[in-house]
Amino acid sequence: MATFGSNRRFSQSRSAAPVAKVVPARALSRFLLTALIASATAVGLWSLRYLLPSQPQAIHFENFTDRHAAFTIHAVFASIALLVGPWQFLPSVFSRRRWLHRLLGWIYVSTVALGWLASLPLALHAHTGATASAGFQALGVVWLTCTLLGFLDARAGRIVAHRRWMIRSYALTTAAITLRLYVGGSNVLHIPLGQSYPYIAWLCWIPNAVVGQWLIKVGEGSAPPSSPKS
Repeated sequence: MATFGSNRRFSQSRSAAPVAKVVPARALSRFLLTALIASATAVGLWSLRYLLPSQPQAIHFENFTDRHAAFTIHAVFASIALLVGPWQFLPSVFSRRRWLHRLLGWIYVSTVALGWLASLPLALHAHTGATASAGFQALGVVWLTCTLLGFLDARAGRIVAHRRWMIRSYALTTAAITLRLYVGGSNVLHIPLGQSYPYIAWLCWIPNAVVGQWLIKVGEGSAPPSSPKS
């Protein structure tokens, strides 16, 4: 009996360690999701100003003046995707209100596809030339691919794979946030945008993709272990 008791205590101590790691991981996830919703809401709503007739404080790049319709369409649909996306990861939406999750999912996938289509002429004629153009074209391809793979997995009932691809997709959607941060940082540091923009076109999304992949790994690694079956 003493041996059984010691084995039982050993088993409990082994299972307690992974469970203890779940608490800070969940707290970190909640903090990051709250910060993401706040920043996505701010940037998304501000970017919808392009729906206004006056379009206040617009960035007058060549694409804004020469391809105005495509620029406006891309800004509006990408902003809607940015606004809708983070709510999909809330447990109250993902697990308890599946109808809302599906509705928001259809809106998200549709706005990503339309935003990508509108971005094609913009990426081809990106400000500062070929390097920035290649960066935005690559972003568009990866963004659409991740979104479509997530959509197809959802249709096939592969929920875990669907969630992974949608995390990757939304990480790329947040390029709208990091792009503005880098442009603002370039202005603060008095770096001419003509010099910084080719780098920004790549930096606005590659680190985001890496962070998204890291979140997938951390999220799956911190999942509480299933209780052993008797």
